Formats: sequence, structure tokens, C-alpha cells
Amino acid sequence: MSMKAVNPATEEVIASYDELTEDEVYAEIDKAYDAFQAWKEKSFPERRDHMLKAASILRDNRTSYAKILTIEMGKPLRQAFSEVEKCAWVCEYYAENAEKILKRENAGTDASESYVQFDPLGVILAVMPWNFPYWQVFRFAAPSLMAGNVGLLKHSSNVPMSALAIEEVFTKAGFPQNVFKTLLVGSSMIERIISHPKVRAATLTGSDGAGRQVASIAGRNLKKTVLELGGSDAFIVLKDADINEAAKTAVASRIINTGQSCIAAKRFIVVKDVIREFESKFISIVNGLKIGDPMDEQNDLGPIAREDLMLELDRQVQESVKMGARLLAGGKRLGMKGFFYPATVLANVTKGMPAYEQETFGPIAAIIQAEDEEEAIRIANDTEFGLGANLWTTDIQRAKRLARSIEAGSIFINGMVHSDPRLPFGGVKNSGYGRELANYGIKEFVNIKTVWIA
Repeated sequence: MSMKAVNPATEEVIASYDELTEDEVYAEIDKAYDAFQAWKEKSFPERRDHMLKAASILRDNRTSYAKILTIEMGKPLRQAFSEVEKCAWVCEYYAENAEKILKRENAGTDASESYVQFDPLGVILAVMPWNFPYWQVFRFAAPSLMAGNVGLLKHSSNVPMSALAIEEVFTKAGFPQNVFKTLLVGSSMIERIISHPKVRAATLTGSDGAGRQVASIAGRNLKKTVLELGGSDAFIVLKDADINEAAKTAVASRIINTGQSCIAAKRFIVVKDVIREFESKFISIVNGLKIGDPMDEQNDLGPIAREDLMLELDRQVQESVKMGARLLAGGKRLGMKGFFYPATVLANVTKGMPAYEQETFGPIAAIIQAEDEEEAIRIANDTEFGLGANLWTTDIQRAKRLARSIEAGSIFINGMVHSDPRLPFGGVKNSGYGRELANYGIKEFVNIKTVWIA
């Protein structure tokens, strides 16, 4: 079978690759396991040198790597540049901090000496999505490789060029052969890879449905997992908020990556006292957005990554409108080649509508009215997801109090939700479990080992 990369802006096939056979996959697992035996013995300074070199390669080849993202999944070019830079940052962060985070911890017990050490687990499988083809992988790979693990990547089938580019970075950075390897395979191979005795753990970023499948397979095989799944992030605006700044940030959060982000704000929950003002400013900004060729840095929105995803977005919008949502902007396909869908704003969104209940993976904003802050928090939590949330108010003490009531892995007050190597990232409820990034993320895939000496 072959794996094809399709340019979503032109609908043209730009590359095609043969998928690995089952025997070839097993051979790669064996090679990764053998590579682990040597890599785990490397010192932190040795690993650091390679990781810093990877960061340098990303920056030195910023333009070529960014263009792969743009032609393969439609990411606006200026955002593709930012993604490459962020990957370099996470490589540097773990290169400089892994040894400190994983240093031996002494424990006071009745032993003459006792301590905790952090040993690598081995071969880790990463099942990754197409929306941030580099960042999702590097935020797994940088900490895992610095901890002494080795990585196998099963990337989304529509971004094989990105998957191979990531492997190229680690190869050029001088990492030993097979410490990081891309496996060009379909989803049907995931169960066999996780079940392989030489694979010790798996991490997945994707839908909650995919997360359930991977967790089930890993559970049957007693393998550790970290799951970062979908989100329907709340953007709560209270009556004392700076409405100008809130509206500006709200639009930016909704359209980043053409709305194809798990942590993009999706449900804009605004108290009734300021909802009309917020809608007016939100629409004014949306009407000024430019959509078109993602290679043109003047454009704010590119295409949706695949045709089926675009059609699903349109279904969610049309069904919500039929159920009573008020269409304020966008709402239908553009008459142009490519999988383009305009920034769309729905008001009067209520419980039961797709725009309220489901994750909308595209530039669709659902504005929901709340009577007061108590109802705003209730609506924010009235979802199966719990990834991130925004809270806008000038009363910081109130914000800190309300943050304790919001069911999400991250709460950003008066700012846009984003991931940062220095902070843990992950969700609750159907948004998954475990954490990536910071000191928490690197410890997900280590053996926390007790050593006790009489």
C-alpha cells in the first residue's frame, strides 16, 4: 500500500510513499531495541550535545521545514515558521534541564542510604496527529530521548513528508541510528506495535476515540500510556473583562492553525451584560480576516487539512443553524479550489447543538450566553472534554477562585491558552490523562526506581 500527501490548498497529490510491511516493522522494532541498549548508557552531556544540534538544524533550515508543513497540511506559512521555532525551543529546554530534573533524589529512611533514581523505559511508540506535525512529535521526543528512551513514530497518514523530516533532523544531529525512527504505516499496525514485547509504552495525541483504542490495547499488554485528546475549550468573559482585549484574543485563539487545534478556544461563554458588545467586536475582527493560499503570509486562514474534515465542519454548522443558532459570519464553503472554509461565527448557541456538544476542528466560533459567572462556570464544565480554558476578568482574586472550579488541565487568565515547555500540558475527562512537557512530562516514561541500602 502507498501513503499519499495531498496539498489541501490545491487538492493535488504531492508525494507518495510505500508503507512498511509487517515484517519490516518488526525489524525496525528490533533495531530500536538494540539502539536503546547503547543509548541508555550515554551521559546527559552526550545526549545534550545531540539535542542542541537538533535545535540548531531546525533553525538553520527553518524555511524548508516550514514549507513542508504548509504544502502538506495547509498551515499558514508564518505559523509554520513559529512551529519550527517552538520545536527548537523544546529541544533546547530539555537539553539544558533534563539532567537536573532527573537527578537522584535522596530519601531519609531507616536505611544507611536510600534514594530514588529515574531510569529510561526503552522503546516508546508515539502515535501523532496531523495538525501540528512537528510540535506534537518534538514535545514527546525531546524529553523522551533526553531521558534515555528511544522513539518510534507512527504519524498521521496525511503528513508522511513531515514525519520523514523529523527523522531527518535527528539523523543530521548525530543521534545514533535507530534512536528515533519514523514508521510509515497505517493505523492497522498500531495494535501489533504496542503489543510487541520490546515496546514498553505508548503516547497518543488525537481524538478521544483513538485514545480509547490505544488505551485498551496498552491495558491488555500492561503498557504505560499518555493520552492528549480532544478539547472544546471554554473562553469565559465576565462583565468586568477588558472586552477589546478579550475579543482580539478570542479571534486569535479560534483561528490559529485555521482553527485546527485541540486547545483553540471553541465555546465563547459571555455573561449577558456584555455579550452584545463582545459579539460586535468579535465580528468586526473576523470580517477583516484574509483566507487563501497558505504560502501567502498576508493570509490569516489556510485550507482545512482534508476534505472529509471540511465536510464534517459544514455539517456541524448547518445542523446548529437548523436547531436555532444565529449565523453572524461565514457558514458555507467558498467557491474556490481547495478545502477552504471561512471563519464562521454562531450566536445563540444552546445545549444540544453540535456547536455546543462537539469539538469543532476548524474556524467555527460558538457564542453562548450566560446569566452570570456561576452559570458561565457551569456551562464551561458542561462538556465531556477538559483540556484548556480561558477566563477574562480584571478581578484577579476572583479569577484565581473561579479557576479552582473549572474542570480543565490548564486555565489561562486574560491570555490565550498555549503550550510551553516550562509548564505541564494535558487534560482531564475525555481530554485524556498524563502530562507532557516540564518536569512532569519527562517523568511519564521513566522507571521511578527505589534504591535501599542496609
